[in-house]
Order: sequence, then C-alpha cells, then structure tokens
Amino acid sequence: MPLNYHHLRYFWAVAHDGNLTRTAQRLNLSQSALSVQIKQLEERLGHPLFDRRGRQLHLTEAGRIALDHADAIFATGQELIATLEETGRSRQALRVGALATLSRNFQIGFLRPMLARSDVEVILRSGSPTELLEGLATLNLDLVLMNREPPNDSLTPYETHQIADQAVSIVGTPDRLNPGLPIRELLTTQPFVLPTTDNTVRTAFDAMASRLSVVPQVAAEVDDMAMMRLLAREDIGLALVAPIVVQDELSSGRLLEAEDHPRIRETFYAITLRRRFPNPLVQELLAVDTSVLDE
Repeated sequence: MPLNYHHLRYFWAVAHDGNLTRTAQRLNLSQSALSVQIKQLEERLGHPLFDRRGRQLHLTEAGRIALDHADAIFATGQELIATLEETGRSRQALRVGALATLSRNFQIGFLRPMLARSDVEVILRSGSPTELLEGLATLNLDLVLMNREPPNDSLTPYETHQIADQAVSIVGTPDRLNPGLPIRELLTTQPFVLPTTDNTVRTAFDAMASRLSVVPQVAAEVDDMAMMRLLAREDIGLALVAPIVVQDELSSGRLLEAEDHPRIRETFYAITLRRRFPNPLVQELLAVDTSVLDE
C-alpha cells in the first residue's frame, strides 16, 4: 500500500511537539484519533516510531529516520507553494535577513545591485542568528547575511558563501587619535569601544592585546555597529571597526584611522538553504563581484 501522507503529517506534528495531548489540541483532534493515525503509520512502516515514557514521547531510531524524511517532504511542499505564488507578479521578491549587529553600510553595498532594479522588491529583516536561520528553514527568507559561519554538519541544509573579507581598523576623533602612534601606545593610553566578547573580531583583539601584554581600558562593549559608530563620533573612545562602518566619517575627516593596523579581519557570509526551487535572484546576487566591498 502507498504511504498515507495524512498519517505522516500527524506524526510530523507530534514529533516536533513531543506531546500527543498538546498536538491533538492544536490540530483540533481527539487524542485517541491522533493515536490511531500514528499507530496506522507505524504498522505501515513496520517499526515503532515513538518510545513512550510516561506522558512524553521520544523518537525511536526509526522515528528519527521518518522525521528526517517528513521534514524534507513538507519543506518541499512549502517551497513549491512559495515559488508558485511568485509566478505572474510584475516584481520579484527577494527576502533577505541580516544579523541585527551587522554594518548597515555593508548591507547596502552588497544589496545595491538588487536595490537599483525596478523589477525587484527587496524585503530586509534583521534578527538574531537563531531567528534568521529559522527564517531560512521555513522559507520566509531567501538569504541571510552574517559575519560568522552557522553551525554545520552533514545534515544541515545551509550553504555558506564567503562574500567579503575586510581589514578591521582603529578609528577615533582627531582630538583623541594620533594616527601615527603604534597600537601598543594606543592600547595603553586610550579607552576603547569594542564589540562584545561573543564577536570573532573581539576575540582576535583580546588575543592581540594579550600578545602585547597590555590590558586595554574598555569604555564600552557594543553589539550594534550603528551604536559603535555613534560612540566613536561622540569621542567616547577609540573604536575597533571595519572602515566601511564609518566610511562617511572617514571621508569627511570627522574620524581618523590609525596607520598601525591591528591585523584583524572581519569576514562576511551569505547563508542560503539548499532548495529544489531556489530564488533565481539569489544566484544573481551571489554572482556579483564583491571585491569592491573588500576595499
């Protein structure tokens, strides 16, 4: 007999909830009716799918295999609907997620080829890494911009594209920063505005300070590049940033860049999902030469 996909969907819902009663309430079914559906699927597959421990359901090995296949099956269905809903529209949609702390200047620079097109509508959302990757998984996003690689293993459906790699600089106001001073002297005499400790750039900065046997004065730890830019402009301290973050201030002379570079680089990634029906705009965007962003 062919597989009953209604049974598979009920199993899929219970497996993700981990609780039969809660799933039954959400699906507006009786608990017994839901149990019968899952039992029939188990009989069809010839294996128990759940190990029942009290009120909790735990997947068996066969249940884990079935869930992996169910995830792929129903994700494909969502992808089909999302793709066909775009058919016939005069403007194509490109849904982009960006790490909330990512440089706005970098985002605009990367997306400029699409922002300039009259036949493309760019929908830009910001969030945490977890929120953004979930948006990819549910097909609410076509592309995610981050400055760190996502967790990866053989079962992870994400594809990571390195799109830019930039040197990080030390910047400050003309009143605070003497561009010709060596980094060691800047570290010992000036307060710093730094990324938070979960940032790879901050990790590299702390390692550099350790090698120089210096404990810098931290004026502020910031997880938002727009705020770091503002604090540097307000002369709170020297800021550790990629020049693209403060390109307008460097051009106007409101901020200066230290000549002695910390030899720290920030890498930017575009994260996509392996899809049977990928958004063609994503491939067009990834094919654009991004070397200008490295300057």
